Amino acid sequence: MNNEKKRAPGASKAFGVLLRFHRERARVSQEALGLKTGYSKSQVAMIERGERRAKGNFVNIADELTGAQGALLAVAEEVTASGIAAWFEDYLWEEARAAGIHMYENHLIPGPLQTKEYARAVFHSAVPALEDEEIEASVTARIARQELFYRKPAPVVTFVLEKAALTKPLGGKGVLRENLLHVLDRAKLRNVEIQVMPENPETHAGLNGPFILLETEERRDQLVYVEGQGGRYFLSEQPDVGDVFARYSTLRAQAHTPKESVRIIEQVAREL
Repeated sequence: MNNEKKRAPGASKAFGVLLRFHRERARVSQEALGLKTGYSKSQVAMIERGERRAKGNFVNIADELTGAQGALLAVAEEVTASGIAAWFEDYLWEEARAAGIHMYENHLIPGPLQTKEYARAVFHSAVPALEDEEIEASVTARIARQELFYRKPAPVVTFVLEKAALTKPLGGKGVLRENLLHVLDRAKLRNVEIQVMPENPETHAGLNGPFILLETEERRDQLVYVEGQGGRYFLSEQPDVGDVFARYSTLRAQAHTPKESVRIIEQVAREL
């Protein structure tokens, strides 16, 4: 993404900067650190860029090998406590200052609309499995993220959801029902609109999968955020950004109206 505005560093980025400082001061190469920890050179580089978390004995070995004297151990605790995945920090920085946030989701209820129990079920489903403390920290961070609905000035927040995302009983039917009632509460906010896609459309503008659109401060810039199996990335250049925004507009036109969507969600909740 071409964006030269200064970013506030997250916990993972701070750890990466500190790791690189101590590694270079100790004259330890990325290859050498990787050999000692069982990581590849590219994986060490990703940790130093704040793009992935260090796991296993990596931090202990790196702290001792670089002579960091416990500094890496201390900052690594902050990374776990933050509950924010390393690769998600850049997105959250953009979301926190966005004037408009628009999400299309086809698989599960989006993070900003999740309850604690539903979010916990989502993180319990992670493969490879997460540690218990990672799950709880991630749940706490996800719920705290929902303060975005009440920011001043309030952002415009819209969702287009496939009905399948509203019927998958992650955590059990009771957890799903509670979350659907939570979604209905969010739909009552004046700055929020939630739309559900028809189940059997003959045309569909979202076949390329989920995405998030952000309109930045004063709507001067637009960003697209996409996650996939192979990675996560921003789109910030035309015509790519315009194409995805046009796709979202078409999705909203194809979806049920917000009022009709509320009735659909209420019906799904009643039938659980």
